[in-house]
Amino acid sequence: MAEEQPITPHAAPSLDPAGQLTYSGDDGRRYVVGLPPDSEAAEMERVLADLQLGKTLLQQIEALCHQWISAVHSPELDARAALVLLLTSLETNLEQTYPELD
Repeated sequence: MAEEQPITPHAAPSLDPAGQLTYSGDDGRRYVVGLPPDSEAAEMERVLADLQLGKTLLQQIEALCHQWISAVHSPELDARAALVLLLTSLETNLEQTYPELD
């Protein structure tokens, strides 16, 4: 089975006409963010508002990730491998800080 490739969001999530929280991926497709089925519309709007508050910071983080990948990739560590290393390192470090995420 082929390994799924990560999809980079190209915009902050937004509510689609059906009221679902979605984002556009770097592959041009729209993705639905999975919220619990018992979520209410008002709760989804609060989540969307919270995500919008973090939009600028997310863009800054993305720019830093691009800089990091550019700095570390080489013939021995291609850009794809550098991305995987970055995401794995971030996940590991954040899970240590936020053990409730496990």
